[in-house]
Amino acid sequence: MHIVVVGLNYRTAPVEVREQFAFAEKDLPAALHQLMQTKSVLEGVVVATCNRTEIYVVVDRLHMCGYFIRSYMEQWFGVKSDVFTQHMYIYEDEQAIAHLLRVTCGLDSMVIGETQILGQVRSAFLTAQAEGVTGTWFNRLFKQAVTLGKRAHSETSIGESAVSVSYAAVELGKRIFGMFTGKKVLILGAGKMSELTVKHLYSSGAAEVIVANRTLERAVELAEKFSGKPSTIEEALKRLNEVDIVISSTGAEGYVLTADRVAEGMKRRPSRPLFMIDIAVPRDIDPAAANVPDVFLYDIDDLEGIVETNLEMRRTEAAKIEVMIEEELEEFQMWLKTLGVRPVIRALQDKSNGIYEDTMDSLFNKLPELDEHQRKVIRRLTKSIVNQMMHDPINVIKELSGGKQGNEALEYFTQIFALQEQLDTSPDGGSPAQPQPMEAERSSASEFTLPKAVFAPAGLLGG
Repeated sequence: MHIVVVGLNYRTAPVEVREQFAFAEKDLPAALHQLMQTKSVLEGVVVATCNRTEIYVVVDRLHMCGYFIRSYMEQWFGVKSDVFTQHMYIYEDEQAIAHLLRVTCGLDSMVIGETQILGQVRSAFLTAQAEGVTGTWFNRLFKQAVTLGKRAHSETSIGESAVSVSYAAVELGKRIFGMFTGKKVLILGAGKMSELTVKHLYSSGAAEVIVANRTLERAVELAEKFSGKPSTIEEALKRLNEVDIVISSTGAEGYVLTADRVAEGMKRRPSRPLFMIDIAVPRDIDPAAANVPDVFLYDIDDLEGIVETNLEMRRTEAAKIEVMIEEELEEFQMWLKTLGVRPVIRALQDKSNGIYEDTMDSLFNKLPELDEHQRKVIRRLTKSIVNQMMHDPINVIKELSGGKQGNEALEYFTQIFALQEQLDTSPDGGSPAQPQPMEAERSSASEFTLPKAVFAPAGLLGG
């Protein structure tokens, strides 16, 4: 059997293509069951975000697998394959496993190290598991991937530094105020960058936002999103003494806020710092305002410098995570290699237990004078002998089954201990090297509970 991922993402497909392959959450169970009707598919998980749609499957053969999945996508989305084939990627076996691990750790995201994708992968797996379309392989792999994602963010600093201009602005403000709880914010301009910054400020505890714009209608529109107060720019500038934070991005040709006006406003708020972020190009705020006491002024270059420094730090942390991924990949591959030894070991244990019980019954029939205590002592000592005799052979076959000649070793082991009868009658049903992928090895949702820090607002595009 093989693990395959077929997908398209922000690197391979523009948004006008990606949006045609968005799975509605309410339709996902039906989509998963239709996926399971696809030829060769034995297990399945669909990871769908704004930046990617990926279909993970366990298949019993690789031949024609890509064709079968493309046909499934054609049928489900009603889109001809020639529209999306050029945007698709297909990874098989080791590459597919490594890809999932990188995705879950945030290394394949638009913004490296973002945390939202970890929760999205977890949710995708739990949905598939609840629908009964995962089994032995994916129950193990996705649990391992989610656990690795949590480790990557808890054991490295990859998600701690701001990597968007809007988020960097907020992080700078925290250095001055500590937190924004109870702080008032004035937004000059109502563009996208201002909106993102306000979003981060609110998530960090900002109490009130005044949105000022040349066009009052746009100010009203943005203010309503955050329960803020709309205003004209001229009226808002008269309230500098009331606010703690000013964010400006108007697109005006000259300074909207002069140094003199800032100084005037500060006279009415002695000993209270004013944090000013000028995101506009050309700048909205006179650079000389930075010389006014208790004014902290930053422009776009300051923020972009911080972002680039933090991105470099994230790249360094990503290198550490790549090492962790290699270790997890090796561990999963070893688990796959030794998966076939389980029925053989169980058969040996069943056979030895049967022989042991028959021997004990015979012994106690021949020695009826033994009391209950004596029988327990005999059972404990003889059981210890059996367990010790089995210990080394079991460990050796586990090790051998993970090697290049693993199947041959299992076959010899089966013959040496004459286990074929036990294997033929066991619920595993036959060849130990080919476990049934849909056998129940289910994990509870509590095993996948993520720490709250994983979902800390990051202002980043997930997935």
